[in-house]
Amino acid sequence: MYPFIKKYLAFLNYAFDEKTKRFANFMSYDRRWLENIGSEDSHGRALWALGVTIKNIGDGFIRTMSMELFTTALSVVSEFTSPRALAFTVLSLLAYLEVYPEDTKKREMQRALAEKIHTLYRDTATSDWLWCEETATYSNRISPHALILAGEHIDGKDMYNTGIQSLKWLMGIQTAPEGHLSVIGNEGWFPRDKEKSAFGQQPVEAMCLLNACLHVYRTTNDKWWLNEGRKCMAWFFGGHDLKTPIYNYEDGGCGDGLDSHGVSKNQGTESTLAGLISLINIHEVVGKNFK
Repeated sequence: MYPFIKKYLAFLNYAFDEKTKRFANFMSYDRRWLENIGSEDSHGRALWALGVTIKNIGDGFIRTMSMELFTTALSVVSEFTSPRALAFTVLSLLAYLEVYPEDTKKREMQRALAEKIHTLYRDTATSDWLWCEETATYSNRISPHALILAGEHIDGKDMYNTGIQSLKWLMGIQTAPEGHLSVIGNEGWFPRDKEKSAFGQQPVEAMCLLNACLHVYRTTNDKWWLNEGRKCMAWFFGGHDLKTPIYNYEDGGCGDGLDSHGVSKNQGTESTLAGLISLINIHEVVGKNFK
């Protein structure tokens, strides 16, 4: 059972350096790591994958191996400063705590990391910039989503409200005047007091926003969030600046994004998974009639 999970878990284990307690990130075609230590964000994403595996996989060997790697890799996170890395780790711990709620040490760690993200908001956000950094870049929904979930988990009203307000702001700045989703592009991002980059929009961003909006809809039954989720799903089918489908129903592939010359012809794994996961999640909430 679980042949692919074992393969992916073996890859994470191979990427982990016992001396530094950090994951490598970039690998060459000849299977050499291209850096000694990967980014904080890649470390956080690896922890999230392990936390979700611990939560969802009952297989003893997989869970034991995931637990060992997860616990060791957590030991360096207190040094991290990236809000995305902190948020990915918060999500990983919340998933873990669903299975092991009695682990008070990890519960305290989850609370401390969430408070750290909340402090970044308090230090940076203003009435017209509801964000935790001076530039909004990628995986943006992860920070407010982590605050929303952590706030629900620890009954932190302030933290929860900050997450909701920030997520609303994110949806607002990424909605075009015509009403469609226009996510922050990677050709310049969105620095405070400057113009938002229009191109280099990636499917993973639309997917992440969709997931956050649907979570809030499920927990509040506020249809505003459902409509925002529909807007994110529509992005894959041409509801964006270029009005051309990115997701291909015929082959199940998804273009890598919106560039100045049009929709990317490449269909990468991350983008295709973003399209498929978005379809699954929207169908779980509203069925096939999501348009």
